[in-house]
Amino acid sequence: MVTQEQIRNIGSVLNNKERPLKERFRALFTLKNLGGELAIEEISRGFADDSALLKHELAYCLGQMQDSKALGVLTKVLEDTSQEPMVRHEAAEAMGAIGDAEIIPVLEKYKNDPVVEVAETCSIALDRVKWLQSGQKVDDNNPYASVDPSPPADKSKSVDELKAIYLDPKQTLFDRYRAMFSLRNMRTEEAVLAITEGLKDSSALFRHEVAFVLGQLQEPCSIPFLKENLEDRLENEMVRHECAEALGAIATEECIDILSRYAEDEKRVVKESCVIALDMCEYENSPEFQYADGLLNLNK
Repeated sequence: MVTQEQIRNIGSVLNNKERPLKERFRALFTLKNLGGELAIEEISRGFADDSALLKHELAYCLGQMQDSKALGVLTKVLEDTSQEPMVRHEAAEAMGAIGDAEIIPVLEKYKNDPVVEVAETCSIALDRVKWLQSGQKVDDNNPYASVDPSPPADKSKSVDELKAIYLDPKQTLFDRYRAMFSLRNMRTEEAVLAITEGLKDSSALFRHEVAFVLGQLQEPCSIPFLKENLEDRLENEMVRHECAEALGAIATEECIDILSRYAEDEKRVVKESCVIALDMCEYENSPEFQYADGLLNLNK
């Protein structure tokens, strides 16, 4: 049983700018795993921070918690045009993950946002909410237990059929995402290599989601493709950030070498992502029981 005082103490670590970012991230994911109103409150305090990466992850975690009590703060973040595009995008995606019909008017408003990543995210989130409202069921064989921006496509489709939808810019992003998550759930090298082709798409939002999925898969065959996008200084920083975190999840020696080279990148969000990814590499190559170790650290 976790006490309210313990939750507040973990929140204090999360919201303490003097603590190393990697400690704050571990505190965040501890709060996500604990859930509840107080955890949401502590996470929400972090949106006053000056780290776009941290705020992005705050929004991601609130979406994964799927608690409608988080909709108020997520709506404020989406509506706040002074927030970085990657933060507003993640707030919209989190609202779609929670999936309540009450958010439809807000998403409808911002699907025409001048920031293309925000507009595209709101469109996908709308499609997800409407899909949920339709009562459709899908056999979601998701081995990653993540709340995805779309359900997977029909399981009967082959890799080639899914790839054709996935790479077709004439399809809606929602349907392309559906094909991508079906390819992910196959977990074959052929499917992974098909997914890597999406890193050349014209949509930064799409490329960012591709990198996230490759991080979930943790397949070394995707390293050269993630490395190429991370090293491209003209690439959208939201994409470079996600490529760094994916390399951190794969956590081979090659990944550590790549991330170490970009841990002092001039783009703050890329630099911080590499620092967090290196911490993930350390965790993946250690006997540690869990990454979200905020409770354990309180007892040290």
